[in-house]
Order: sequence, then structure tokens, then C-alpha cells
Amino acid sequence: MVHAPDLFGEDPASGGYDASSIEVLEGLEPVRKRPGMYIGGTDERALHHLVAEVLDNSMDEAVAGHANRIEVELNADFSVTIRDNGRGIPVDPHPKYPGKSALEVILCTLHAGGKFSGKAYQTSGGLHGVGVSVVNALSDRLTVEVARSRQLWRQSFSRGLPQGGLESLGAVPNRRGTTVIFHPDAEIFGAAAHFKPARMLKMVRSKAYLFSGVEIRWKCAPECIPSGDDTPETAVFHFPGGLADYLAERLDGADCYAEKAFAGKVEFAERFGADTVGSVEWAINWTPQREPFVSSYCNTIPTPEGGTHEAGFWAAILKGVRAYGELAGNRKASQIQRDDVMAGGSAMISVFIREPEFVGQTKDRLATQEAARLVENAVRDRFDHWLATDTKTAGAILDYLVLKAEERARRRAEKETQRKTAVKKLRLPGKLADCSGASREGSELFLVEGDSAGGSAKQARDRKTQAVLPLRGKILNVLGAASSKLMQNQELSDLALAMGVQAGSRFSVEDLRYEKIVIMTDADVDGAHIASLLMTFFFTQMRPLIDRGHLYLAAPPLYRLTQGARSVYARDDAEKAALMARGIGGRGKIDVSRFKGLGEMMPAQLRETTMSPATRTLIKVTIAEDEGETGDLVERLMGKRPELRFQYIQENARFVADDELDV
Repeated sequence: MVHAPDLFGEDPASGGYDASSIEVLEGLEPVRKRPGMYIGGTDERALHHLVAEVLDNSMDEAVAGHANRIEVELNADFSVTIRDNGRGIPVDPHPKYPGKSALEVILCTLHAGGKFSGKAYQTSGGLHGVGVSVVNALSDRLTVEVARSRQLWRQSFSRGLPQGGLESLGAVPNRRGTTVIFHPDAEIFGAAAHFKPARMLKMVRSKAYLFSGVEIRWKCAPECIPSGDDTPETAVFHFPGGLADYLAERLDGADCYAEKAFAGKVEFAERFGADTVGSVEWAINWTPQREPFVSSYCNTIPTPEGGTHEAGFWAAILKGVRAYGELAGNRKASQIQRDDVMAGGSAMISVFIREPEFVGQTKDRLATQEAARLVENAVRDRFDHWLATDTKTAGAILDYLVLKAEERARRRAEKETQRKTAVKKLRLPGKLADCSGASREGSELFLVEGDSAGGSAKQARDRKTQAVLPLRGKILNVLGAASSKLMQNQELSDLALAMGVQAGSRFSVEDLRYEKIVIMTDADVDGAHIASLLMTFFFTQMRPLIDRGHLYLAAPPLYRLTQGARSVYARDDAEKAALMARGIGGRGKIDVSRFKGLGEMMPAQLRETTMSPATRTLIKVTIAEDEGETGDLVERLMGKRPELRFQYIQENARFVADDELDV
């Protein structure tokens, strides 16, 4: 029955939804309500992010030249103490809040700090003014001691709320700086969640490498060190050689093509922004004895997903190698590409720039466009000089990289031949819209749910490199089915057939017909369930696909915001709120529309937001450092025992109220 609203009274379908239903979160309540928006979740990684936030503040003091010593201690009750000998947080009354000290404002207010204007810090890791206040909000107890102007002050907090005012503890003539002692809240992270000494030690050591002017002292209560863990109770880290020392430790004595790594530190020759400069430090060497790796940082913050500073660095190395090859008369040097330069290359890159732009609050990827050019210009000339100074080493590296380029070209030719043959032999699923290109390199297979989304995706794709396979509903949960039934399932059989591979022990990543497999589902609960079923299938039946970096998740937007003639997209509620707060650059009221599914999006919208490599965001699926923990989690969530799944939901869904579930 279609219900019509009462034009002269309350709409009977409103369900009491009025102004009183609108909840306004104040102070640090948003952090406790949605911690994932600020620290990326409530798992072990997010827990240790609390330490990083406080430690980064002390590192900013050191980088600014106001501190040279930091102490990090894991206490017996698994609280953490971080102390520096910097300037100390200001304790005088704040001009905007006369009744509160600056310390209380910083600890209890989001987006409050000394790093916005650039007057107190030229470069810093904390940019949004949310770091220490988020730690405060997510700690059941936190105490700050400030030694400033030869006076000691203290204030305590719990779950973001002051537990009394700022106390004066008297004169301290030989002490200065800030001490923060905090204990994570079990209501947020769970009673069993504790800091891991080994993980904290690794973080502390890496920070010391990133800034040679600081000494970091480590101390850990013996009760916190698990049996069999060789983490020391005390240690002192100070590395005058910076990243060159760090790289030498990581390579651990491996034979390298260069006896001495190409390393250096340079301030940018031109000004970055309006009134300040930045710097870049790097170290790189090539060895066939170690798996290649790249570790990059911005303002001492790790950027595991890389970004523009990495792009600039590799551009300088690639151009330098090609130029040297041309001078040396090696014509094959022109064939070298970035992947060849990175093969066998172990590199560390660290930049310091003012007001860097990151992707997300957890700062996993640097997005500042200017950084690419500045890093490339700073590194290129010095790399050219380094190659010209030691021609023997340069020749060995050039020969190695040419060999890598030839191997890559040979593999590509073989794959093209295999793919052409496979396409002819395979009875590909009829619903597969295959790409027209013959090469696996650069090709992508999008797995979408349903014919509606499949139709939009087929129109939105690049027909040369992108294939689309629509799936009908939710696939079989492989953890709940006998192995003999897996390939009898039509959806899984079609999926394996389209990919050109077999499942289980007969899987070979070399048979894969596409370079990237992209799971593209709706941004809702059903879509997340389908994605989890697919990832479970790949994890259990095609594990090398993940290990070799071929599996990705698409990140379609949930909202479109339109203001006048301008439209932008928001991936989730947090991004929508941020865009609404700062505006999108148009005129008039901002209209918000929500996509119910990919099938509702016009092909042009789907191409722009989710499928075009130039504008989309892809999330690479990787296995956590603790592989056993990943396997246990998959078994708990997807296995045959519903009580384990229910227990996990109880432990991890405590922030979601019944009326907030999107089902």
C-alpha cells in the first residue's frame, strides 16, 4: 500500500524524526564514537599509531632544533611514557579561551596545535592538530608534565576529559620539555590489547635513523617482554650517518654492486611554499642477494604506500642511469624502465617539507605534487656525479639493470604469446567482456556484482586494457565447502576460467591472464560481504596472487556533492563531512546524492571515480606481517563455527548502535 503524507499535520512515516533526533558531538566525542576516522581502526596497527602520534610531536621538536633527546618507555602496566627536552607545551592562558591553558586546549580540542601557521615549526609530522588530542580521547588515563621557564606543571585527563586543573609543582632549574604518560582505553581497543615491545622498538629505531641530530633512549619493563622475544630492556639510538646507516643495517652485509651506497642529504635549492625550504635525504644500493625494498618517509612519518617523493626519486635514478648509458655508448640503456631500476634496488627516502598533503589521516601516501619535482632536481645532479666518479661501479650497475630490462622484455614477449594462445584455446565465460590487448602487462580484470553494475562497467572501461566479469550474487564461501565442490560452483569456475588459472595446489601465477584483479563491489554491507568472500577464495585457493601484488579493491564513492556547476565525490561519510565543512568551490547550497550501487552510476561517472587509472583509487590487498593472525581472522569470520564469528562481532562492533546499522 502506498502511503501519502498528511499535508496538514505530521507525516505518519516520519517515525518521530525531528530536530531532537539530530545528535551534535562535542569536544572529543567524535573520536571515541568513530576512532577509525582518526587512527584507521581499533586493531594492533591503530593501537601503535597512538605511540607514533606522541613520538612524532617530540620528533618535531628535535627536527626544529629545540630538542636533542627523547625517552620512550613501555611501563609494566603497558602504559607508555614519552619524554623530550624540547620547549615544552605552552601553559599560559589561551587568548581564545581565557579560562583554559594552552595545554588543556591542545589536549582537549581537535584541530588545535602550533603547526598550522608555520611560525612554531618549519616542518612537522603533525599537521591537522588532532594527534595528541586523539591519543587523549582514546586513553583511559593520560598525564602531561611540562617543564617550562624553570617551572614544572602537570595536568591529568581521562577519556578526553580533564581530571582537575593545571597544577604547578614548583621550580625545576635543570629540566625542560614535555612528558606524556598514557594508557590506551580497553573500551576502545579491548582488554587484551597491549603494546608489542618489538614493534615499538622498531618504530623508535627508525625515528632515530631519520634525524641524525636526536638521541632516543628506549626502556621496557621486563614484564612486558614475551618469552622468546629478544627485545632489549634498554637501548640508546643515535645514528650520525642517518639513512646510509639505516640502509647498511637493513642490507645486513649483503654483497652490493656499489661498495658504498649512493646516499646524501640536500636542502632544496629553491623555496618550497611562501617562506620556507625543505630537504631530502636518501640512500640506495643494488644487490641480487636481497629482495628489493623501498622505505620512504615525510617529516619522519612512514609512507608505506609511497607517493610523490618516491616518484621524484625514481625519476632521477632512471634518467641518470639512461644518461650514463648513453654516454657509455650502451644503446640498450634506453630500454631500462622504472621497474628495472627498482629490481634489486634497496632504497630509503626521507623528505622534510612544509604542510605536506597526505592521503588520509594515517598519512600512508604523500600527495604533495611539488615534492616530485623538488626531489628529482635535488637527487639527479648528485646521482650523475656519483656515477661519473666511480665508472667501475656505474658500469656494473648499468649492466645489471640492462640485464633486468632484457629479462622483462623477454617475459613480456612470452606472456603475449601465451596469452594469444590461451585466448584461442580457452572457452572463456560468455559473460566476460575481455580486453582487446594481447599483453598481460597493464591489463585489468574487474569483478563486479550483477548485470546492472556489469553493464555500466563495460561501458566505462578502457576496452584495450580492462576486462569485466559480472558475478551473479554472492559466491560460495570456500571455508564452508568441501574442496571437491569448489570448481563445481559455476561462479568460481567462470572466475578461474576467465583468469586463465586453476585453484588450489594447481594454481600458478605465471598462468594469470591479467596483471591486476580488481574486486569492484557496491559501497554497502552486501558489497563488503561479496568482497570478503572473494578475498577468502583468493587467500585460500590462490595465495600467490596476493603475495605477488596482483589483487586490488576498487574504492567507488558513496556520495556525489554538487554546488552550482561543480561536482565532487566522497568515498565515505568522513570524506563527505570534510568536503561539506570546507566547501567544494562552487556557488550556492551543496546538494548531496547517495549512490545505492554501481549500477546507478552513469558510465562516465564510474569511469572517472573508480576505473580510470588517472583519477581512481585502488587498494592493494596484502597479507599482514603476522600471517598466522590473518589466517586466524579469516577462520573466525568465514569459517564453519558461527560462535567465533559472533564473538568477533561482539568484540568489534561496540561502536555501532542498533539504529546505525546499514542493512
